[in-house]
Amino acid sequence: MMGPMRAARLIRMVLLLQARPSMTAAELASELEVSERTVTRDAQALSEAGVPVYAERGRAGGYRLVGGYRTRLTGLARGEAEALFLSGVPGALREMGLEDAASAARLKVSAALMPSLRDAPNTAAQRFHLDAPGWFQEPKTPELLPVIADAVWDDRLVAARYRRAEGEVERALEPYGLVLKAGVWYLCARVVGTGSFRTYRIDRFCGAEALKDRFRRDEDFDLPGFWAEQAERFARSILRAEVVLRLSRAGVRRLPYVVDPVAARDALAAAGEPDEAGRVTVVLRVESEDVAHSQLTALGAQAEVVSPPSLRRRFAEEAERLAELYRT
Repeated sequence: MMGPMRAARLIRMVLLLQARPSMTAAELASELEVSERTVTRDAQALSEAGVPVYAERGRAGGYRLVGGYRTRLTGLARGEAEALFLSGVPGALREMGLEDAASAARLKVSAALMPSLRDAPNTAAQRFHLDAPGWFQEPKTPELLPVIADAVWDDRLVAARYRRAEGEVERALEPYGLVLKAGVWYLCARVVGTGSFRTYRIDRFCGAEALKDRFRRDEDFDLPGFWAEQAERFARSILRAEVVLRLSRAGVRRLPYVVDPVAARDALAAAGEPDEAGRVTVVLRVESEDVAHSQLTALGAQAEVVSPPSLRRRFAEEAERLAELYRT
């Protein structure tokens, strides 16, 4: 019985030979990461299975398919093709209810997608976005995620109830795309009747129903771009305090890695020239003094807090305690 790994390798060999006039055993072995002897056995197996692999002898020899042969593998349905392009995030596929489609797609990979499916990579990218930076926990699957995901992939309107501070609100939404960020699922949607795009945490939906009516997507909508803009706007909205720092060259390089990248970019863009000691003075927006203390501790002596005085005192007192600790 043929194992799944060998079956996948044989399919890949057919696709490689279909895409090129001919390939040597060494070239195939390199592409397939097997020995040339295995290539010979696989070519024989394909020939016995009815795939017309022709072995050319001699110094310039190799393997080729008889002219005009095209694999008869079953073509992909659109849903399977789109799921295939997301197969690098299996956990997300499972939670959206697309795991079966992705599994079927892997079994049906063909050399060239049908013309109607060639935009699958783009349509998939406009419906799901993985914001990997900041990943720190396993995602929790909101109860209504599969319902909303179905509507996203099928361009169907959604009647939703959403929890807010002032209570529940009802909205008719055009669900454009899903974003998975740091273990939390979000829906990017256009509110029917307003034309405005908004972002919703899916775990705050208390009701959602996919309607029969479909909506026409705005072809100019860019899900990754929209998400980046929203994330940057949110980041700036919570930076309510300011800290003045003197940074060494190493501190300048490391700042974006220990504080909010948006805040670091803004601070460094407005920085002046280095002083006589080679340090740059920056004004950094932070969420709070406590958060600033926690973040800037990672820079050690590469960052000197100039103000506010309370934060400077805090670092000075901590430095004294550390010196005493290590002195003993």
